[in-house]
Amino acid sequence: MNEHYLNINFEPGRTLQEQIREHLVDKILSGHLPVDEALPSSRRLAEQLGVSRNTIVLIYEALVDAGYLESKSRRGYFIAPAYHEPEQLCTDLGQYHPEAKALWTHRFKRRPSEEPNIVKPNNWRSFEYPFIYGQVQHEFFPIEHWRDCARRTLTGPGSRDWIHDSVDSDDPYLVEQVRTRLLPKRGIYAEPSEILITIGTQNSLYLLANLLLGPDTVVGLEDPGFRDARNIFKSFDAQLHLQPVDEAGIVVDQRLHGCDYIYLTPSHQVPTGAELTPHRRQALMALARKHDSILIEDDYDAEINMQLNPVPALKSQDPDNRVIYVGSLSKSISPGLRIGFMVADESLIAEMRALRRLMYRHPATNNQRQTALFLSQGYYDTYLRKIRELYSSKLQRMRTAIDRHLPGMKTVSASAGASSFWLRAPDHVDTEALSWMAARDGVLIEPGSVHFLGEEPPSNYMRLGFSAIPSHKIDPGIEQLSRTLERFLAQ
Repeated sequence: MNEHYLNINFEPGRTLQEQIREHLVDKILSGHLPVDEALPSSRRLAEQLGVSRNTIVLIYEALVDAGYLESKSRRGYFIAPAYHEPEQLCTDLGQYHPEAKALWTHRFKRRPSEEPNIVKPNNWRSFEYPFIYGQVQHEFFPIEHWRDCARRTLTGPGSRDWIHDSVDSDDPYLVEQVRTRLLPKRGIYAEPSEILITIGTQNSLYLLANLLLGPDTVVGLEDPGFRDARNIFKSFDAQLHLQPVDEAGIVVDQRLHGCDYIYLTPSHQVPTGAELTPHRRQALMALARKHDSILIEDDYDAEINMQLNPVPALKSQDPDNRVIYVGSLSKSISPGLRIGFMVADESLIAEMRALRRLMYRHPATNNQRQTALFLSQGYYDTYLRKIRELYSSKLQRMRTAIDRHLPGMKTVSASAGASSFWLRAPDHVDTEALSWMAARDGVLIEPGSVHFLGEEPPSNYMRLGFSAIPSHKIDPGIEQLSRTLERFLAQ
């Protein structure tokens, strides 16, 4: 009689024990199992599900320990009395009045959903040639090392550190790792009071915009540039000045003189990959001092730089505290981790911390501690060396493949450390339409128009990322894209 409730379609990648226990708990809590009848014997249920009897015995005993079941001698396992009645809430909402239905559209003060944004399909792994940006090859992630850090976080004295609410404080262990292990590699030396942990770059920029921007604030942005930054700053009614970019990075001239803040990605410009030259870095710092501007430096992928002698961050040349440094571990560890950090004058960090407390207090402390252990145990540096070697090989493969199959389409020579190429197709090519055609051929590309922040963006640019695609698929993927482009042009 219970058997038809206990059929399970097992999912690959999860243990049988985990799925069976989950299914039994669900049926107990939902009240689908009779409370006056024994569950199937371990032998019977094992035969029904096609698993070992020991697996079922272990699950039953675990549910007894957890209080969901009780064992009765010679009779079997029964649902515990505490779960004889499923939890129910009154759901009588009363009579429905269509004329009184709340209308939400006129209540919105802002409509962020209407702003253009980068689209990344959730099923990108199913593409044969995923030239997607900002994702990683999961098989290279050191999952065993990450699991070891999780175990350490959950055992011993450290397990007590993250259970309690830290109010508005960050995990001091992670702050110290950022301060002593990450920032010095970029030439930055900061005190703990000058560091704030965030849940990624967008979160850092949103906090800054909330605190600093208003209708009378002018913000300079690279164009093309990071679309999320533009949308965040616009949502706080700031005046946006779009500054052109060339192969040497953002153009530094008199057009920036009226900017209160200048947001830029100097190490690897988004989306072109250009590196800001030393001359322009000096000119930008001089401009900020002379015109009382603040620079917001987004150093989003500095950790994967493959250069032997990478250029230090702008923040390293900042004696006047005019640079707000924003970093992230999304590109170097995992985009799903959502751990970022900000370095700035301690008075600004103090206000940011107070503002953050009103939103979510602090990033999850267990995630912070696990990340700190990943850094302190040396796992992070080992992983970085592997990723840099891998990306360096991929970068060269991409250069060769693009030169062979898509000649003349590179716009800048991607700097060592960039994980994408910014390409310009012939003027009459709409890369949005090309991307749909390429997707049907198994090639995933990113149309470039969304990165242009003005009113009439060009339609013939595209970005090809290579962090997620296997090395051996780069050349055939670019070749397939070339064939798709030929068909597109022949239409």
